[in-house]
Amino acid sequence: MRELFVGSTSVSTIGLSAASQDDISTVSGEITALLDQRHGISATASADFSITTQAQLLGTVSSVSDVLTLLLAGIASISLLVGGIGIMNIMLVSVRERTREIGIRKAIGARGRDILSQFLVEALALSLAGGLIGICLGFSSHSASAYTPAGALSSIRSRSFAAVGFSLIVGIVFGVWPASQAARLDPVVALRYE
Repeated sequence: MRELFVGSTSVSTIGLSAASQDDISTVSGEITALLDQRHGISATASADFSITTQAQLLGTVSSVSDVLTLLLAGIASISLLVGGIGIMNIMLVSVRERTREIGIRKAIGARGRDILSQFLVEALALSLAGGLIGICLGFSSHSASAYTPAGALSSIRSRSFAAVGFSLIVGIVFGVWPASQAARLDPVVALRYE
């Protein structure tokens, strides 16, 4: 049998296939017993070979994929948090710079919800712009590096809509506090603000 292996005195890998998926464990057990006998391995000694089935390989790939998914989700959530804090800071600066304007609007009859909706719309515009810029950068980097099959375009399109939706949610969540700060300003205090 050794004469079949040209250029090598040892065998590192042998690939086998079973007739059906149900036979895999039976065939694996028979091969283990045969190799134990041929290598002189007793029940207490450790084997000098390993047998790996496709199910084990798929399990390993699946577990690695799950870890990578969790890692990417963690990175994405940190990115969303940082982006949200950036939006909140920009909106807080905008409220501070426009305090007199808010006071004038409230003095001539603007209600708190009008001011709130104005600043929420601004926060949504900021987050939408950031989301669209991110999608454009993603498309440009993807198109420069890889070929996209026709069937994958619908998946990419739906994920792009989901990304824009997440950016809008981040804009609302992190824009509510600055907008409510602006809506609660007292007109007299806001008009005196320097």
